[in-house]
Amino acid sequence: MRILVDTSIWSLALRRPSGVVNQGATLLKTIIEQGEDIYLLGIILQEVLQGIRNSNDFFTLKEYLKAFPLIDLTREDYTRAAELKNHLIRKGKQGSAIDVLIASAAISHRCHLFTADKHFTHIAEHSELKLFPLRET
Repeated sequence: MRILVDTSIWSLALRRPSGVVNQGATLLKTIIEQGEDIYLLGIILQEVLQGIRNSNDFFTLKEYLKAFPLIDLTREDYTRAAELKNHLIRKGKQGSAIDVLIASAAISHRCHLFTADKHFTHIAEHSELKLFPLRET
């Protein structure tokens, strides 16, 4: 299965206090260990890395994340994101430009989106977006 991991899950896994266990972080560790195909987008990579103040931590995390391929976005991805945003507006739903771009990329590149962000639930209800369950089934 192809899985696009959103910033919200990476943050749960990487920025939690020591010793704190959460479901998103545990499940991310499991799917990495199981060898699932995990992907990033450039904006997710940027969001995960920004705010890392310690240069050694930044370098270590940057190197770790190289294991996960970036999905290269095309003009069509951006156009589809705009179409999705317009569709949501017609349905009376909101979605930030970044969230809609992430959702559109997941759809276009046949990935399940692994996220803890509830905004994507509304996007999935009105699109072909497939969410990776936060709980193992």
